[in-house]
Amino acid sequence: MVKYLLQILAVVVVFFTLSSCEDDGYMSSSDAQLLFSTDSITFDTIFTTVGSTTQYFTVRNPYDESVLISRIRLAGGDISNFRLNINGEIGSEVYEIEVPARDSIFIFVEVTIDPNGQNLPMVVQDSIEFTTNANIQDIKLLAYGQDFKLIKGERLETTTWTAEKPYLVYDYAYVDSTSVLTIEAGTKIFFHKGAGLYVKGRIEANGTFQEPITFLPDRLEDAYENIPDQWTGIVLFSGSHDNVFNFTTIKNANIGLQVGNIENEGYASTILQNSRIENMGWGGLLAFKSKIYGYNNLIANCGLYGVALLVGGEYEFYHSTIANYWGNYSSKARTTPSLVISNVLVAPDANGASVSYSGDLVKATFGNSIIYGNISKELELGDNNENTFNYMFDHCIIQVSDTFDTSNKNHYLNVLKGSDYDPLFIDPYEEFNYALDSLSAAKDIGKLDFGKQFPIDILNNGRNDDYAPDLGAFERIEEKDED
Repeated sequence: MVKYLLQILAVVVVFFTLSSCEDDGYMSSSDAQLLFSTDSITFDTIFTTVGSTTQYFTVRNPYDESVLISRIRLAGGDISNFRLNINGEIGSEVYEIEVPARDSIFIFVEVTIDPNGQNLPMVVQDSIEFTTNANIQDIKLLAYGQDFKLIKGERLETTTWTAEKPYLVYDYAYVDSTSVLTIEAGTKIFFHKGAGLYVKGRIEANGTFQEPITFLPDRLEDAYENIPDQWTGIVLFSGSHDNVFNFTTIKNANIGLQVGNIENEGYASTILQNSRIENMGWGGLLAFKSKIYGYNNLIANCGLYGVALLVGGEYEFYHSTIANYWGNYSSKARTTPSLVISNVLVAPDANGASVSYSGDLVKATFGNSIIYGNISKELELGDNNENTFNYMFDHCIIQVSDTFDTSNKNHYLNVLKGSDYDPLFIDPYEEFNYALDSLSAAKDIGKLDFGKQFPIDILNNGRNDDYAPDLGAFERIEEKDED
């Protein structure tokens, strides 16, 4: 009798268990399949020991009944490089996650990669496993990592940065007044948010066409590729002389390159050649009472000014493209010009009062250059009528109104102005390509002397193989007809 009673009780327990499951309303079929918004999560190259940006995906229940995911786990467990946040719960393994009928949950993923001591990208893989009614599905995880040399709030003695490994700057790198920082061709320098490179001594960044030097933010994911204001920029303090930037790329800072400062006596000087300064929150090239000799440079896409030459100085730019098509990153329209030249600056002091700084503009020469953008006035001149104010545009296209006076031959020679002379860059908005279209007004109208002085363009193309050099940093190379 007892034997039969136990059997009856067992049946009753099973019955109530099944009834309980039915009451819970969970789908019990072993064929249940979750739907995912992606089948894999990939992180672009990130720095070792530095956490990635967060990515996410959704897990959807396509059925009219709730689904109970009995387990979600990282296959690598607690030693995985990846981290999960599952519907607000953090862990490498989570149990009994309910997904209501026709509803979804979010899963967030981050990764940190351990250094391997080599200058090679590393590949880290894992997967997220989902167990639902004994049915297993997974999402693949993939991340690429890069080892680096860390510079964190350092005062640098005379030293050389090499291309062996990239450099990651936290807070700042400061070159003392008696020191020289030499940067070898091919070196990559990355800056964390708020970090900058400050030079009171001298910097010699001498890249090549094949191995340029790059100054970039440390967010390497595709989504950050062209976002401005991710780091502070490079500052050459007044008193820093004979700096060199050759075949360098400076991107996505607040101010790309500042030459000189008001607070210090004297001036700064640099040669800037074959270089790109792009996507700056404030300005591309800012100079105070200093000296710059530049050619084959692209300065583009800045929130306020492409180039601002203030409080006088001495400047020469040849075959340079200053192009400002700002607008993709901010709802606020730009109203400031691509180029401003002034022998005076009025700025607030520490007490909020206005203070005026002035200096002689010995020269500001632009030859075979383009100053253009997406507002009607891309040039502003500021003369206090007290200090010297010498400037010259020689064989240039300038985006100004048709009524802008360019009749003074002491300042303008063979200058084309207005929308009728659009240089027609190939794609300044999406691809940020400032090479010239086949119908560009800048083709074959440059001064021959400048073309001979700078015979190779920023892309290593010859300038003097056709009728005349093109304006700007890029020489248009036409495809030859095949016979």
